[in-house]
Amino acid sequence: MSRTSRWQDWPDDLRPNDSPVYTFNERGMDATPERIWQTLVRATQWPSFYGNARDVRIEDGEELGADVSFSWRTFGLRVETRVIAWEPLRALAWRGDTWYGRGMHTWLIERTPSGCHVVTEEVQAGLVPALGRLYLRRGLLHWHDKWLTGLDEAARR
Repeated sequence: MSRTSRWQDWPDDLRPNDSPVYTFNERGMDATPERIWQTLVRATQWPSFYGNARDVRIEDGEELGADVSFSWRTFGLRVETRVIAWEPLRALAWRGDTWYGRGMHTWLIERTPSGCHVVTEEVQAGLVPALGRLYLRRGLLHWHDKWLTGLDEAARR
């Protein structure tokens, strides 16, 4: 099922309708936006609750922040990414560009009476995403759902 993107500021070269890979996952969470944000920006801790993240290295620090670069392994590949949107407790996005493709991952956090609602979206374009779009899309949907579940559980600990 296709969803309408909630992210409002996609770059021209990574618009969901013009890219071979676009995913949308969402989840209501019992944790507060403050706890979700705190858990999300501590990227070096992702592997403890998200099985598709390994060896996360943040440039000059322990947490993500505005314009911070970080590298990590996901889907068996090392990716170099940079935070391009930073609105504490509400919005986070990063982007990665390589010879084989480019991508952008977004997070939106909305407070609810019982905690918060989190939406995560990803767009990928380029050679590898074009060739492997069905595999990538299926894998991203699966793993992002697990990431949301793990994020909620980790934030409530």
